Amino acid sequence: MLSTGTPAGWAWSDVDVAVPRPSGQLPGISMAGFRQRVPAPVVDIAMVVHPSVTLLIDLSEGEGLVYDTHGRHERGSVVVGLLPGDLRATGRGTGECLQIRLEPVAAAAVLSASTELSGTVVSLEDVWGRDAGRTEDRLRAAASWDERFAIAAEILGRRLGGRPQVDPEVAHTWRRTVTSRGRVRVDGLADEVGWSRKRLWSRFRSQLGITPKRAARLVRFDHAAHLLAAGHAPARVATESGYVDQSHLHREVKAFAGLTPTAVAIAPWLAIDDVAWPVSSPTRSPVTGGERIPTFVEQPACAS
Repeated sequence: MLSTGTPAGWAWSDVDVAVPRPSGQLPGISMAGFRQRVPAPVVDIAMVVHPSVTLLIDLSEGEGLVYDTHGRHERGSVVVGLLPGDLRATGRGTGECLQIRLEPVAAAAVLSASTELSGTVVSLEDVWGRDAGRTEDRLRAAASWDERFAIAAEILGRRLGGRPQVDPEVAHTWRRTVTSRGRVRVDGLADEVGWSRKRLWSRFRSQLGITPKRAARLVRFDHAAHLLAAGHAPARVATESGYVDQSHLHREVKAFAGLTPTAVAIAPWLAIDDVAWPVSSPTRSPVTGGERIPTFVEQPACAS
């Protein structure tokens, strides 16, 4: 999710957000389209971690945004791995962007080097080669967001079916981690799949690029962040999210977001989730679909 603050001149009222109809959704994959009607600068916007691998496909005309992490700069369409670290975006927000979130299990099939992407951001061309440019061209030529979502679903669906999947035991462990909101023990998960703790740890990390314990912490943080952004008090969030106490919550939020729980609660980077990612938050019911949804909350154009 982009932003720890709202750049001067930027408002969500100048951005249209589109989401796919439920019938066009793929398992483990969610998409949202963003179109900015009024140009505005993007100045040093921070990206906060989310339990997914993110594709940001730049469909704008011009230079697009520049992403900076660990001293590495990438422009245009990029792939953001799990736990990218201190990732910043700068540039001039114009045009359109398709954002795709891949759960790690889906990312392992869609991206041949998904485990190597953890902790960094790379250009989409580095991952997909010539297919990246072809994908951008097809999406730009589409007449509507419905058509763009259909094109993206076709491309992603083909990759889902054509590459080796992760072990069923690893997929089960990830699903249980998400459904439990990170409140599950690795030993218990190992027992569920009939593996030793050591084997589960090794296979999970080699196939998803993150350890089971780190995955649980990330999912739990994401749940807590949504509760904070929904206005719940930190003490209550700590209890509901399974942290030992409020100090534990503070340390984890600081570690993952670089912010305090109070800052997360007032930061705008989750404000658009009700529309763009209708099933990503524990605090709301899903949106039923539709092609184009205008929003009126301040937020950057490509929110991850």
